[in-house]
Amino acid sequence: MKFVVLQVGSYGVNCTLATDGESAWAVDPGAEAERIVEAARSEGVRVAGILLTHAHFDHIGAIPALKQICGDIPVYVHPADTPMFGHPFNMLPPEYPSVPKPSNILPACDFPFAEAIETPGHTPGGVSWYFKDDGVLLSGDTLFAGSVGRTDFPGGSMTRLVDSLSRLVALPPETKVIPGHGPSTTIGREKSSNPYIVA
Repeated sequence: MKFVVLQVGSYGVNCTLATDGESAWAVDPGAEAERIVEAARSEGVRVAGILLTHAHFDHIGAIPALKQICGDIPVYVHPADTPMFGHPFNMLPPEYPSVPKPSNILPACDFPFAEAIETPGHTPGGVSWYFKDDGVLLSGDTLFAGSVGRTDFPGGSMTRLVDSLSRLVALPPETKVIPGHGPSTTIGREKSSNPYIVA
């Protein structure tokens, strides 16, 4: 798989296009749908579906426009996060209006190319997408370079986040981590230096 990372929207979400050369999966399309589609076209592929690490507004904002452009592509999200769609607290107009629950929504599940690791804590339905064959983890807002996701939002839990982090740091140390915001890192680097991780 090839991974193309686009920083989108005013919150700088890392929207990652994971492509196998035939199709692309847009992970956390938070904004700038046309730019996401154009990036896929430049790779010679079309967006075939959407994978979400969680459903906060800055990670889902481009879903309606992507569906207008690409058709009724599936959206994979953990069921515990589906109540966030259309919730009055999960928006920040005008850039991030409310996103209603999309059609063709499916529960996050393992694919031939990626494992859906449940990583709640930042949200109840947090998921990290692990591309084992490529040694790449898309950690959303669970794990950042040198930090972790906030747990003071509704549904957040530091206890659950710590459990989730223990699952992630068990991955091979050379695993590349593409977080939901900020620079990439590795599991080994975070295990040795992230102050929120107890080895």
